[in-house]
Amino acid sequence: MLQEKLHQDLISALKEKKELELLTLRQLLAAVLNKEKEKRYKISKIKPELKEANLEKESQLTDEEIIEVISSEVKKRRESIELFQKGARFDLVDKETKEKEILEKYLPEQMPEEEIKKLVQDAVVKVGAKEIKDMGKVMQELMPKTKGKADAGLVSKIVRETLAA
Repeated sequence: MLQEKLHQDLISALKEKKELELLTLRQLLAAVLNKEKEKRYKISKIKPELKEANLEKESQLTDEEIIEVISSEVKKRRESIELFQKGARFDLVDKETKEKEILEKYLPEQMPEEEIKKLVQDAVVKVGAKEIKDMGKVMQELMPKTKGKADAGLVSKIVRETLAA
């Protein structure tokens, strides 16, 4: 399970005194814990009859949900890098870049751009999209296929370019 791997890597980073990796993994595990708490709250509202042990078991995040959390953290780092570059804070750009690289190790291999373009073409044909206003239909078709495997911003950009052509 991915969460166990994160905990093991946290312990090894602690033992090896890798401070940046340790900090990044702690932040990631805190984000995972927050997501679990959010899920537990939602389940407790839907099924108030559940006992605490069962509630905890049901609120455990799946690997797919953990990958969503990691993707979200990577996206935050990308946005921070852009802002720090605009502000000429290259020390922080370097730190955020290293954190992003640490987090990306836990994501599945990303799709190459050519593969995304092929999926976009197939989706455009399947939903019969002709104009930019059909972008939502195309994205709805694509997201289950690209989730966790491709950056949603890149997919969106490719869809926009395809529909504009």
